[in-house]
Amino acid sequence: MAVGEMRVGEGTRGRIIEELAVSPKTARDLALTLGIQESAARGHLDRLEERGLVVPTFRREGVGRPRKRYLLTPQGQELFPRRYELLLDSVMEELLSSKGEAFVSELFADAARRMAKQIAREVPNDASPHDRAQALAGALNHLGFRCTVESTPEGALKIVRTNCVFRHSALTHSYLLCDVFDKHLTEELLGQVGLDLQDSITRGGMRCTHLIQLR
Repeated sequence: MAVGEMRVGEGTRGRIIEELAVSPKTARDLALTLGIQESAARGHLDRLEERGLVVPTFRREGVGRPRKRYLLTPQGQELFPRRYELLLDSVMEELLSSKGEAFVSELFADAARRMAKQIAREVPNDASPHDRAQALAGALNHLGFRCTVESTPEGALKIVRTNCVFRHSALTHSYLLCDVFDKHLTEELLGQVGLDLQDSITRGGMRCTHLIQLR
């Protein structure tokens, strides 16, 4: 995963991140491992610290001054790929085979409604449908989607996603994620609306477009 122009294992800072994932290290440790000057290692560590990816710790070892070692912050640890979809796919397949599609559909609908209620806590009761749609897009963006809300000349709304965090799972279970989950998530926030999936990444499109006909 990249942060800015940096990738784990690529470039000097990416390699430093990879080394610190194994254990905390001093600037001297990193310089020897990477074959660079200690001053250069310190410079890279300073930049990584400024970005909140590493943090220094001090530990006394025998007599003398405590040694300064660097370790990854939780934000730094998040740079490493996480294949959550593999677990999600396995759980979905197991539930479908043991409980059936009706049970799993209701499970996803309940999860969508629960998520919508959490989002609704941040939305005023008298908020307009557009504001509620914006709150939905903001919550999805926080999860890693890339959403925008658009208004159509006819007075409808469009929620456009250019990235889907469920893409891998949605390719094989599009009904559960693109229909059941999205439908209940949207209706819980906006009421009984007409929801039409006009375009979908899982169907070969470049984005997902939900047309929302307000009633």
